[in-house]
Amino acid sequence: MADVAERAGVSTSTVSRTLRGLSTVSPDVRARVEKAARELNFAVSRQAASLVTGRTGTVAVMVPTLNSWFMGSALSSLAPLLRAAGMQLNVYEIPDLAERTAFFEHLPARRNADALLVFSFDLTDEETARLDDLGMPVIYVSQHVDGRPSVYVDDVAGALHGTRHLLNLGHRRIAFVQTVGASGFSFSSNERLLGYQQALTEAGVPLDDDLVVSTLVGSKRAAAESLGALLSLREPPTAIFAEQDEVAVALIWNLRKTQIPVPERVSVLGFDDQPLADWFDLSTVAQSPSDMGREAGELALKLIEDSAVDHERHVVLPTQVIPRETTAPVAQPVVRERDAEDHA
Repeated sequence: MADVAERAGVSTSTVSRTLRGLSTVSPDVRARVEKAARELNFAVSRQAASLVTGRTGTVAVMVPTLNSWFMGSALSSLAPLLRAAGMQLNVYEIPDLAERTAFFEHLPARRNADALLVFSFDLTDEETARLDDLGMPVIYVSQHVDGRPSVYVDDVAGALHGTRHLLNLGHRRIAFVQTVGASGFSFSSNERLLGYQQALTEAGVPLDDDLVVSTLVGSKRAAAESLGALLSLREPPTAIFAEQDEVAVALIWNLRKTQIPVPERVSVLGFDDQPLADWFDLSTVAQSPSDMGREAGELALKLIEDSAVDHERHVVLPTQVIPRETTAPVAQPVVRERDAEDHA
């Protein structure tokens, strides 16, 4: 650093401020320092810098899976934000119980990060307490955790508005399809079910447990089994609200395979607004994981820089209903001519 300072004609502290990306350096001085650093092949040692600043320059992320549209979108907006702030991103993927147990036993993020973002995990009280003891900001993403900084959408409100959309189309027999086996995501699942139930109660429609079924994400067979359970009811649904877009698409595929037209006979609504929703003209409740990742990153940077920032801050992002071609007014029952005459 002293060599860079000598070549650029500035102090070592100015070199430090420049290479850390601080805004207190003028553009001319920044250009001279960066030119000198390139000529000398100089790079900042994060390990050495951390001894001086007490910071690692790293933000850790804990996710249940990387194989999802949601995680990809969130991390794609988070990474550039951190990079622009001179921070690195370290991802811990915890897909199963064994990995989860090991993570909480060893807490590898301790002393290796300045903040931890926890994506979409239903943590036990003991696990939450363990993260509280890390001695760094812990931000919960895509979930609301009391007393801790959180960034999320209001899943209850989103599902309530989605169900209202179906109710306003005249549907009263509305099914809800939950997902199982998606590690870490049951928090959103439970919240969306609650919103669905609240909308029905608000409209005076009795809750019917037979209309709530579960399925596996990404399985046509599982979707067919869930659909079979609904279609075998004495009074089958005229609309289906799927907890995720992927499930909604699988249901539509099975409905059309069995010659049940969508939306003429059965309307289908999803949740997320993934790219495939647009491809399939799927009506859905849209959320933005890229906005969520960006907001979480900005909150993490604020908490790292200023310990006085509200450590119980909640950032709630909006959802919106996107009506497309898979939802329509409820079909009127076909009255046969003889039935009409008997009624008359």
